[in-house]
Amino acid sequence: MGRSRSWMMWLPWLAMIGVSVFEYGFGAAEATLQKQHGWTLAETFWILAIWNVFQSGIAFPAGRLREKGIVSAKSAMLTAAVLVFLAFFALGVSDNWIVNVLGYSVLGGTGAGLVYATCINMVGKWFPEKRGGKTGFVNGGFAYGALPFIFVFSYMFNAHNFAWIMGLIGLYMMLVVGVCGFLFRDPPKNWWPESVDPVRWASNPSRSLRKNPPAVRQFTPMEAIKTGQLPLMWLSLAIIGGVSLFGIGYQVPFAKSLGFGPFVAASSAGVLALVNGLGRGVVGWLSDQMGRKQALILVLLVEAVAQFGLIWSGKSHNEVLFIVFAFVAGFGGGAFYPMFAAMTPDYFGENNNASNYGLIYTAKLVGGLLGLGAASSVVTHIGYTGAYTVAGIIAALSAVIALFLRQPGRGGHVPASSPSRAESPANNPLAGRDRAEPA
Repeated sequence: MGRSRSWMMWLPWLAMIGVSVFEYGFGAAEATLQKQHGWTLAETFWILAIWNVFQSGIAFPAGRLREKGIVSAKSAMLTAAVLVFLAFFALGVSDNWIVNVLGYSVLGGTGAGLVYATCINMVGKWFPEKRGGKTGFVNGGFAYGALPFIFVFSYMFNAHNFAWIMGLIGLYMMLVVGVCGFLFRDPPKNWWPESVDPVRWASNPSRSLRKNPPAVRQFTPMEAIKTGQLPLMWLSLAIIGGVSLFGIGYQVPFAKSLGFGPFVAASSAGVLALVNGLGRGVVGWLSDQMGRKQALILVLLVEAVAQFGLIWSGKSHNEVLFIVFAFVAGFGGGAFYPMFAAMTPDYFGENNNASNYGLIYTAKLVGGLLGLGAASSVVTHIGYTGAYTVAGIIAALSAVIALFLRQPGRGGHVPASSPSRAESPANNPLAGRDRAEPA
């Protein structure tokens, strides 16, 4: 590239910050959106739920096009820049629900999904020896980047400046995503940093290799599915993704329903978004030390406990504890994303990572429909206490499912594949070296 590879960490991080307002700022804007456009609670959150469908659903087709060389990282990002601007422009000028589904949900979701999939895949390619920490750091921008907008929506957002704020946010996103994307560059396939000796790196017991050994070979998407591990990862992510999205969307309305003022409501949502993002980097680094699976299970259990903590502190009307448990929920509600992103190449190899993780990430589609769309009916019928109780129970279920994750080929059967469709471990100097080590 003619410059340090650190550019391919900072640029994806900035782009992820740029589009974070779509998901993590929506809950704070919900009341004004309802009032301005005359929508019901269900109509408002179905806008975000359908957005989530397209944001997660674009990951697999975008990954396949990128791997086949049909779409470059730069063109994906520049396309996304235009789409995210159109989404907020439509939200600012039209109160028609269908128009905003097409604009915010379809165009905006597709644009944000292109940014997410491209950035996560990009940083993993440029930092193969530090995948957990770097992926977590970039992934975190997708959450805490919305922090200033949460307070803008809570204190400054009204009918008089509605269209202007929407338009300015759209312009801001277009510039950030467009400039970052213009400088994106993929490394060659199976690239390794020249400054890192792979043999010495592999033999260093302090590194993450012993806890996170490389994939035994390169799995195509169909082969990854046949191992049974990709569907298991998909199911676990679908469940916990719904819990996380429920917390993101309903944190502010829940706080207001308890009688907490706008500062506590905005602060709890802001803390959730901030820690949601920072926690991804921390857990990414932690997974390099203790293992991805162990870190994932820990995070899922933390998220389950946080749901009951929010109920208890809310019913006690303890504002300090409520913000503390929002902190805990934020930590658990985002850190699992980089774990699944980093586990995918660890389990199935690098060459088809964009497609394989794209398939796993589609689980968020189901999570969004349940945690955002269907959850509005749950809240209406059984209240926030019942809804948060359900969320805590199914978060624990996600942790139970994660217990059964096993790296394909280490102590188990690996589906056969032809050399034309999957690369031999001989093409990966680390895979063959480590093959006899326990997972």
